Amino acid sequence: MFDTRCNEQRIAGREIDLLVSAIEDTASRLHDVELVLCVGLLFVDDPGAIKAEFHRAVLEHYAVQSVVRRTGGLQGPCGCHALTHPVTVLQGFECSKHDTRQPESGYHALVRKLIRNIRGVLFFTGLTVNTVVWFVPILVLAVLKLVLPVPALRRAITRWLMAIGENWISINTFILRNAGNVEWESRGLENLRRDGWYLVVANHQTWVDIVILQAIFNRRVPFLKFFIKQELIWFPLLGIAWWALDMPFMKRYSPSFLSRNPHMKGKDLETTRRACEKFRDTPTSVLNFIEGTRFSEQKRLSRKSPYRYLLQPRAGGLAMALSSMGELFTALLDVTLVYPEGATSFWNMCCGDPVRVIAEVREKSLERWLVDGDYQNDRDFRRRLHTWLGETWSEKDAIIARMREAHG
Repeated sequence: MFDTRCNEQRIAGREIDLLVSAIEDTASRLHDVELVLCVGLLFVDDPGAIKAEFHRAVLEHYAVQSVVRRTGGLQGPCGCHALTHPVTVLQGFECSKHDTRQPESGYHALVRKLIRNIRGVLFFTGLTVNTVVWFVPILVLAVLKLVLPVPALRRAITRWLMAIGENWISINTFILRNAGNVEWESRGLENLRRDGWYLVVANHQTWVDIVILQAIFNRRVPFLKFFIKQELIWFPLLGIAWWALDMPFMKRYSPSFLSRNPHMKGKDLETTRRACEKFRDTPTSVLNFIEGTRFSEQKRLSRKSPYRYLLQPRAGGLAMALSSMGELFTALLDVTLVYPEGATSFWNMCCGDPVRVIAEVREKSLERWLVDGDYQNDRDFRRRLHTWLGETWSEKDAIIARMREAHG
């Protein structure tokens, strides 16, 4: 019956594991229970809320005197999107009043958790080893690029570095496909070119987004780069790799700093523009998550986002990219990422949790007013950019709603 209901409601993967774990543990503490129903778990981010809702459902639907709450398990956020109808989960279950624990069940759960974590460590180790292996030639070429004064040689070294970066991503993608449980479907890649300049904007739900975007765009567009905070250049290994691969580092001054040092206004933009000058000779793609952070239902509600599946976009990051490189970009790539079964964390992906992603790419021309505008000093331009960005995000929200409905 449980499998039948799961199929009917499209409950799969980690939702089943978490649900069964909670039910087995709770039911083991009940006495002479013949039937347990679980209802009403809808988009909850707090594991405690899952446990509380399950206990409430049992107490309301059946004359159970008490339920002892779990003290462990169900760790990490979980969104059970499909449990809108009662699900028959246990039938004919009996438990002794004195023996309220099941050692065998706990043992098997511990073994499963251990195996899962070992798999996660091995998977992450594979990605780390791949990064370290490619880090050595990247570092050597970066030093040569730094000391050689000949522009033609520097451009040649840059092309070699980009090729190394693409090989790095290719092996990461191979690991994802063959050692992980990750599936992705991409749409709208047919007309992309490796010799173009692209500004890529995408919604952001999890760190998995980055490896998925790298996988789908690798060798279809120029090597994907990110605007990175200048402080991250000191990040172990990756900081030097980002510098060698010409990631554009940016320095942002806070409003409080600018109020104390008004002469520094606009200096951060000038610094970023100078950093982007190197891209004039090399086709480049720059990725910008303009929501500024990863999506969660809690953030959506606290920020009063007008969208159902997105946070409100921050125009400042986009304006920075357009002001720094706008005249170089040949097109804007609007990427919509959808996880039909729900987004998962990077660690859960490493541990083998099923991840399914749909990426829809829409190529848009950059109108001249977007490139020529002055976001800092032109109020009309700011208002027009906010309106344009709001319309773009409304379209994206509708696309996500349509995809989620189509895939249950």
